[in-house]
Amino acid sequence: MSGTVLTVILNYRTPAMTLRAAEAAVQAMKGVEGAIVIVDNDSQDGSFEQLIDGTKDLPNTRVLQAGRNGGFGAGNNVGIRAGLPGGVTPDFVYLLNSDAFPEPGAITYMRDYLLEHPDCGFVGSHVRGEDDVAHVTAFRFPSVWSEFESAAHTGAISRLLARHVVPMGVPDQPTQIDWCAGASVMFPMRVLDKAGLFDEAFFLYFEETDLCIRVQEVGYRGMYLPQARVVHIGSASTGMKTWTRMPEYWFASRSHYFRKRGGRPYLVAVTLSWLVGAALWKLRRLVERKDERIAPHFVRDLVRHTMRHLMPRATATQDTARAQGVPAER
Repeated sequence: MSGTVLTVILNYRTPAMTLRAAEAAVQAMKGVEGAIVIVDNDSQDGSFEQLIDGTKDLPNTRVLQAGRNGGFGAGNNVGIRAGLPGGVTPDFVYLLNSDAFPEPGAITYMRDYLLEHPDCGFVGSHVRGEDDVAHVTAFRFPSVWSEFESAAHTGAISRLLARHVVPMGVPDQPTQIDWCAGASVMFPMRVLDKAGLFDEAFFLYFEETDLCIRVQEVGYRGMYLPQARVVHIGSASTGMKTWTRMPEYWFASRSHYFRKRGGRPYLVAVTLSWLVGAALWKLRRLVERKDERIAPHFVRDLVRHTMRHLMPRATATQDTARAQGVPAER
């Protein structure tokens, strides 16, 4: 089968790991016509120069400078717009995190699936950690019901609202999904031409959810492919595993996503739904003496940031500007 693939890897201050991802991608692209582009998201720490030097012996690999830290979506858009060498448009775009390493055959499998299924608008892969534990990367779209379920932390409610639970577990067969994690995902370029690229008002988080729902809105479905396997360290740039408090840009992205889906009334509805679920959990925790499952400060931060983004002129872009200097890839 034919079909050119552009692999885009976004770097933010992790040049050694990014080079490791690029080396894995080179091996996974054997037999696939295409190229790799690494985009440095204005790291300003010598990453760009290290990447240039480190890719000298990597075939079909080039390094671009984004020129600004505009976020995950903006950085990937730089690579997608650059296309293949000479400005040639690829048939497929494969997004790979800088801390993700595709196994041989993974990229070929994803490309071939999309060639065989023209009604498919994107495919995500099986992702596991270096400890061989599978990561959940297949999801349903968030909604009023999913916000309530996630905050309630109650098995009976989760079973009742099973069709609305966002995480879909780790399917062992090809499975239709709403959206997938951006650590390893492939899109046909013709689909992106219809749906558009990443919305750059998102700095970090929710941008792949937004893109996947736009892909479905123009008539395509998404799939999770367990046969395409990728090892992912996770949160190498953001340090998310050590967070004790959700950052401002997460709330900004959440608000922007729900406002895009239904305006300010919908943002109010999903937030109230989450708060009702959280209140039920707090009551249950008090009665049953369970350990807390809602992070400290989260309720107050959620209300405060939601109120801010209910104001007519509040946008995720404003928070993005304040967030400059934070990691812009996972």
